[in-house]
This record gives sequence, C-alpha cells and structure tokens, in this order.
Amino acid sequence: MGAQLRVFRRRIKSVRATKKITKAMELIASSRIIKAQQRLDASLPYLTHLTRSISAAASTASDVRKHPLMANDENRSRAAILIITADRGLAGAYSSNALKAAESLAINLRAKGMSIELYVVGRKGVGFYRFRERAMAGQYTGFTDQPTYADAKRIGGDLLEAFLTPDTEGGVDEIHVVYTRFVSMVTQEAHIKRVLPLEVVDEVVEKIDSAAAFPLYEFEPDAEAVLDALLPRYIDHTVYSALLMAAASEHAARRRAMKSATDNAEELIKSLSRQANQARQAEITQEISEIVGGADALSASA
Repeated sequence: MGAQLRVFRRRIKSVRATKKITKAMELIASSRIIKAQQRLDASLPYLTHLTRSISAAASTASDVRKHPLMANDENRSRAAILIITADRGLAGAYSSNALKAAESLAINLRAKGMSIELYVVGRKGVGFYRFRERAMAGQYTGFTDQPTYADAKRIGGDLLEAFLTPDTEGGVDEIHVVYTRFVSMVTQEAHIKRVLPLEVVDEVVEKIDSAAAFPLYEFEPDAEAVLDALLPRYIDHTVYSALLMAAASEHAARRRAMKSATDNAEELIKSLSRQANQARQAEITQEISEIVGGADALSASA
C-alpha cells in the first residue's frame, strides 16, 4: 500500500469517528428538546395567570405608580442586562447571537446616558466578557441546558436586590433580559425583554388572551399587599421562563449544528473515498507499467 493511500484511509477513519460523535450528539439534543419544550409548556400557564393577577391588583390599587417596581421615573441612569448564553459550545451561532443582541442593547442604553451592569448566564457569555476584561455584576454557570426554578430564583433575587438598591449605592433603574426565543425546530431568535420597571397602562388590564374574559378577584388584606407579594414571584418566574426558552433554543441549535456536521462528514467521506480509489488505481496502474516494462526488458535482453 502506497503512502498516499494510507493517508486517505487514515483520514476516512478519523472522519468516520467524528461522524459517530456528531450523530450521537444530534440524537441526544433531539431528545432533550422535547423535554425542554414540555417544561416550558408546563410553566407558561402559571406565568399567564400570575400576570393577570398582577394586572388585576394593579387596577385595584389606589396609586400603583408609587410602587417601587412600577415607578415610571424618566431620570434613569443605570440599567442591568441579564444575558443568557450556553455553558457548552457546538451549538452554532446560539450564544453569539444573544451576545450581539446584548451589545446592541448596551449601545442604545449608553446613547441615552445610562451605565450598564452585566449579569451573565452561561460559560460562553462569561468567557466573552472576561476575555474583554469587562466587569460583571453577576455570573451564573453550570445549568443552562437544564435550568431549575432555584437557579431562576437566585438570579431573580440578585436582580431585584439591585433594582431596589438606590443609585447612589450601586443600584439600577431598569432590568432587561436578553435570551433566545424558541420559534421552531429550525428557527431561534435572540429576543430582548424589559422586566423592570413594569409598564403601567391606563386601561384596567392589558389582556394576555383577548378571547378570555377578565376574572373577578377579591384581595385580602388589600391589593397593595397582594401586589407586594406577587411582583417578586413574577420576576423569578419571568427569569425562569426565559431560562427554559433559552434551554430549548440551545438544544435545537445544537441539534441543527450537529446534523450539519454529520452531513458534512458524510460528504467528506465520499470525497476522500473517491480520492483513495483514484490513488489506489494509480498505484495499480504504476505496478502494471513496471511489470510490463520489466518483462519487455527481459525479452529484449534474451
């Protein structure tokens, strides 16, 4: 066997081993997408009814605009951005798209004269800002593919504490969440959502589902106390829903990237196999030529 043929066969063996790995990762990501979607679907009804309850309490409260989480102060100087990325790679442009959206949001906020505090979820985002030597107010890693409510509660608690802290002591006036929204198995979009302060509208309630009737509530002891209890839970669950949405998007992006890698490996194996066959055919032709040349030389000498 010639040296060139050995090189091609060694490369084919290596690509086949890589193909097995990418195929396995594709199947694992496919199975985890379904579980992530089920967890997301299970959490959305709670967030929907929680938002409706907050709307009802806000419409009943005497002066909801004085609530610290609903204050509509135009003189805002500091903003917090929660960026949700992945802990692991091999997910295509999943993390980079979220980071690009966060950078665009930061540019817009700085143009308004606001300073930025970064809260980063995922090793990819932490590494991105650490490499650029940019300070982070919070770092959360190790759970992006399977987030729990305890993780969301820890993040939400830090954000709420920063929001309730005065500006003079390092607090923030706005909180934005940047995550990847799951649209379909092939489409995931970076999305920006402002969590705090909550927007106060003049209507009695902004209906989440226009087809549903607005329920009647009775508040004990009063609407203000209920609002104080519901708003922190709303923040925690909003962060939790964003983490679940991002996890489903991460698995979908990784499945698509691994499928593309598997397809590329198959094409590369076909190409290398053709080149190996050509090299083998060239070796056989050369050997035949050498045999024929040797036989001619022997017959001529005889």
